[in-house]
Amino acid sequence: MPHRTSRRTLLTATAAATAAAATGVLSAAGTAAAHPTNPSTDRRLRRIIAGMSLEEKVGQLFVMRVYGHSATDPDQADIDANLQEIGVRTAAELVSAYHVGGIIYFSWAHNTRDPHQIAGLSNGIQQAALTTRSRVPLLISTDQEHGIVCRVGAPATLLPGAMALGAGGSRSDTRRAAWIAGAELAALGINQNYAPDADVNVNPANPVIGVRSFGSDPESVAELVAAQVKGYQSAGVAATAKHFPGHGDTSTDSHTGLPVIEHTRREWEELDAPPFRAAIRARIDSVMTAHIVVPALDPSGDPATLSRPILTGILREELGYDGVVVTDSLGMEGVRTKYGDDRVPVLALLAGVDQLLNPPDLSVAWNAVLEAVRGGEISEARIEESVLRILRLKTRLGLFRDPFVSGRGVDRTVGIRKHLLDADRITERTTTLLADPGALLPLSRRSRRRLLVVGADPASPSGTTGPPTTTLAGAFTELGFGTTALSTGTAPNRARIAEAVAAAQGRDAVVVATYNITAGSAQLALVDALVATGVPVVAVAIRNPYDAAHLTGRGVAAVLASYSWTDVELRAAARVIAGRARPEGRLPVPVQRADDPARVLYPVGHGLSY
Repeated sequence: MPHRTSRRTLLTATAAATAAAATGVLSAAGTAAAHPTNPSTDRRLRRIIAGMSLEEKVGQLFVMRVYGHSATDPDQADIDANLQEIGVRTAAELVSAYHVGGIIYFSWAHNTRDPHQIAGLSNGIQQAALTTRSRVPLLISTDQEHGIVCRVGAPATLLPGAMALGAGGSRSDTRRAAWIAGAELAALGINQNYAPDADVNVNPANPVIGVRSFGSDPESVAELVAAQVKGYQSAGVAATAKHFPGHGDTSTDSHTGLPVIEHTRREWEELDAPPFRAAIRARIDSVMTAHIVVPALDPSGDPATLSRPILTGILREELGYDGVVVTDSLGMEGVRTKYGDDRVPVLALLAGVDQLLNPPDLSVAWNAVLEAVRGGEISEARIEESVLRILRLKTRLGLFRDPFVSGRGVDRTVGIRKHLLDADRITERTTTLLADPGALLPLSRRSRRRLLVVGADPASPSGTTGPPTTTLAGAFTELGFGTTALSTGTAPNRARIAEAVAAAQGRDAVVVATYNITAGSAQLALVDALVATGVPVVAVAIRNPYDAAHLTGRGVAAVLASYSWTDVELRAAARVIAGRARPEGRLPVPVQRADDPARVLYPVGHGLSY
C-alpha cells in the first residue's frame, strides 16, 4: 500500500529508530494522572453532580456549535441557521434547552468577528449558564492551532503553525507562542483550545494533518508538544493533544472518509505514542480522539473514537491518563461510516470519552444518550464519572470562581505590540531556505529592486489579510522594493502563464508562491515558463515543504518553505528573502525526490543560511 511505503521511507529518513529510546524516556508519563485530585474539591463537585437532573448531567457531556455573534441577539440569518440545525434561536436558548457543558467557536458560525465581540459572546454564554438551575459555567473552546487552522484572526496575534515551529526547533519559542495564544484566548473567554497537534506526520500525502504537525521525528514532536502544553496551560487555557492514537500516517481525510492506519503495535509505540506520552507527562488537560481505525490496537474495525480497547485500555489504563477525553467532531464522516448518529455518542461514552463534540444533530445525540442511561445500557455512575472530570477541569480553570472576562483585559492582552513583535521574531526563525545554488539571496533592493510576485492564492486562514501574492508583494514594498503582484492560482492556464511571463519582462527577480505541487501540476508549467525568461525565480512553498521536490533542478534560483500562508509567515519569508533576517529554519520532515520517492532529496535538519 502506498502509505506504508512512504512511512517506512520516512522512518529511515528521520532516523526514527531514536524514537524507541524516546519511548523509554517518556514511558513514565503513562503512570501519572493528568492532574492530582483534591479530595475536598471532589466532594464539593460530587455534591453539585448529585443535585443535577439526569438531563443536566447528560448535557454536560456535549460541546456544541451555535451560530451568531451574540448569545442573546444574533443576526436573523444566524437565528434561522440555529433553528434549522439545533432547534433553538440563540446560544442562550441552547444552554437552557440542552444544559450543554461547552460551546465551540467557529469563524464560519460568525462567532469570531472581533476581540470585544468575542469577549461579549463569551460573557453572554456564561451569564446564560449561571441563570440555569445547576449554575455550572461552560467550557468555551475553539481550534486555534495557528498556521493553517486559526479561528480567531487579526487583530489578535497571528503565530506560526506547528510545522513552522518544528522548523524553528526551539522549545522556548514554541512554548512562548503557545503562551501568547493562550493568554489572548483566555482574555476572550475561550478557555479550552484544541491544540497542540500531537500527530507525527510521516506521510507526505497526508491530506488532513501535514503542516499541522510539528514534524516527522517522534522525539522532536514530543518535545514541542510538551512545550506547547505548558505554554497554553500556564496562560490559563486548557490544552488538547490530538488526535489520539495518532493521525500522522494516512492518505485519507477523516472529514470525508475513515482512514486505516496499518502501524504494528511496535510501530505505534515508537512512532505515534511518544508525543501523547509527553503531553500526559506535561499534565495535559484534555486529549482529542481520532476517527481512524488502527487494527493493531483494536481489530474490531471501529474508529478510535468508539474503541474501548484504545481509549480505556491504552489511553486510560496503559498511559494512565485520567483527564478529559473529547471526541473529534461527530459530524465528520470518519465516525459516521459504521454507525448511525444515534449510536455514535453512546458508543463513544462506552469507549471512555467524556466530551461529545459537535454532533450533526444535537437532539438525536442528546436523546440517544439519555435513553441509553434510562434503558440501562450506560450507567448513571458512568455519566457522573465523565461529568466529574469535566467539572474538575472547569474548577482548575477558575470558572466556578469567575467565568467572565473584561473589555480592559481584551485591550491589555489581545494583539498588543509585545505579542506582535514576539510573533515576528519567532516566525523569522522558522523560515527555511532549502536551495540557493547561485547564492542569489539575499536580494538587494539596490540591484534587484524591481520584483514580480506571482503564484497560488488559496483562501486565507481566518482573519488574515490575503491573498498570499498580495501579502507578499506588500511586505516587499514595505522593505523598499518596487513590487507588482499577479495572482496565477493553483492551476494557471496558458493565458495566465503568458500574462505572468509578460509581466516578468524588465523585472530583476520573480517570487513564485507555490501550493501543494504534484507531478504534472500547472504550477510547474508556470515556473518553467518564468525560468525560461532568464529572470531569476525565487520559489516559496507556502504550505507543504514537499513542493521543493518538484522545484529543485528546474533552474529555480532559490527555494524556501514558509509552512503556511498567514500574514506573519509570509512577511517573515519576505524579510528573509530581502536579508532583513537570516534563514534559521531547518526541515522538520524529509523531502523525498519527486522522481524516486524512496530516496531523500533534503533530509530532516536541512536548511541553508547566510
